[in-house]
Amino acid sequence: MGTERRGLRTTAVGAASATLVAGAAFGLTPTAQAAPAAAATSVRFVDIAGDGGTRLAANVVAPADAGSGARHPVIVLPTSWAVPQIEYLAQAKKLAATGYVVVSYNSRGFWQSGGEIEVGGPEDIADASKVIDWALENTPADPDKVGMAGVSYGAGISLLAAAHDKRVKAVGALSGWGDLVGSIYSGRTQHLQAAALLGGAGQLTGRPSAELRTILKDFLASNLDKEPDMLAWGAKRSPATYLDRLNKNGAAILLANAWGDTVFPPNQYAGLYEKLTGPKRLEFRPGDHATSEATGLLGLPNDTWTNTRRWFDRYLKGQRNGIDQEQPVQLKSRSTGGYEGYPDWKSVGATSRKLDLADGATVDTNVDSGANGGLVLLSNALDQFLKLPPVASIPLLPRRYAAVWQSERAAREERVRGTAKLHTTLTSTKESGTLIAHLYDVGPLGLGKLVSNAPYTFHGRTPGKPFTVDLELFSTAYDVPAGHRLALVVDTVDPLYAEHNPSGAQLTFSSPETDPSYVSIPLREQ
Repeated sequence: MGTERRGLRTTAVGAASATLVAGAAFGLTPTAQAAPAAAATSVRFVDIAGDGGTRLAANVVAPADAGSGARHPVIVLPTSWAVPQIEYLAQAKKLAATGYVVVSYNSRGFWQSGGEIEVGGPEDIADASKVIDWALENTPADPDKVGMAGVSYGAGISLLAAAHDKRVKAVGALSGWGDLVGSIYSGRTQHLQAAALLGGAGQLTGRPSAELRTILKDFLASNLDKEPDMLAWGAKRSPATYLDRLNKNGAAILLANAWGDTVFPPNQYAGLYEKLTGPKRLEFRPGDHATSEATGLLGLPNDTWTNTRRWFDRYLKGQRNGIDQEQPVQLKSRSTGGYEGYPDWKSVGATSRKLDLADGATVDTNVDSGANGGLVLLSNALDQFLKLPPVASIPLLPRRYAAVWQSERAAREERVRGTAKLHTTLTSTKESGTLIAHLYDVGPLGLGKLVSNAPYTFHGRTPGKPFTVDLELFSTAYDVPAGHRLALVVDTVDPLYAEHNPSGAQLTFSSPETDPSYVSIPLREQ
């Protein structure tokens, strides 16, 4: 049974919420739909006993008529990483105004909830079920109409809970992860800035468990002896690991993310979406981690939250609002800002063309050539709001440290959609190394705007012996103007990622006649 409290738990929550949740929310979503009309709701703050009796700081937002005896659909909202329990208050009020009971709680280990940070571990999954139990016992919640939603950490916990608790009928997973390893360790490379941001914020606002501290230490130190343990730890916390359970339970799942998410890149969400068999929807928009939801957390009009409410209206209330009749894959281009609908993910890049990498190149390592993916959270937020992605002067990139291949000028606009793929043959002078592939849109003056990027790390290779590299760049939607070129730039240092190039190492890229090198560019049909 929860203990009701009538005030906020700390004077710091407002400032922290603004800093950690909405720091990038300096613009409005142009096509956002109007919010529901205001209606009377009640708000109360409670403590809920989670797994093992751990106290979870929570709040309950209910319709004005919640005491009338009628049952209401209920939505449970676990908070994002390092964010206080008032994170969803604006959206909770909008949901309650339209007939939902909303229970939001601070994930264990953070702020005034008890326990330690487990990163979507068994305790977090059990907490979600305990909160549902509490809601059914202490609010007019309908046991047959249970939904879960959240941003980032809350999204991951919601998906994990849906795989383990059959009562969850609908999920809105916003800026979350399907594959934790594929998110922060893609290409066998530590996403250094993202991991440091998460680790630092967790230490500042919560209590990391001893297991998490060990995992982070080994991860950031690239302790290869512990790599199997780290992979197993991440897989245990990945919704994709429980795909069979998700599909068996059949919850209606909405996945939404940003093209430039530097914490949970879009590829892993697209991969999970394709394997789901129940009602599903996939939305990608410009931005970085959680920036496409941020204005909604401030109570402003926001497409992501509008569609999340429509999703719950359809699959919890049973309203025939048309969302299930729309194309299930909805993309907003980084260039035009307009939405595009597709029947499935594989239809996004319906055609492709290859940029041949016929000319070989050798680069020295350990130096940032000037081609990089920018800064975590900031760079792709600038792209979202101001159309200012990371840039590089392609003619001025030092060829000693960067291999550069360019296409011919495009005769007409090319709409890049989906996942570009690099295939090449690599020879290293050392057994370990890192490369980062950057795809640029290059204008007439040689200024390149970043279209996509991805890292790749290898270990245990025989020096001087060629081997094949296949690398998927992060998925995107970007329009290359007529008269521009595409350029692939490969170097060895990017501040976003850890580097594993021994001092003095060289990487040589070749294109054997029997196995030519190329980058495949996915394009929308004209």
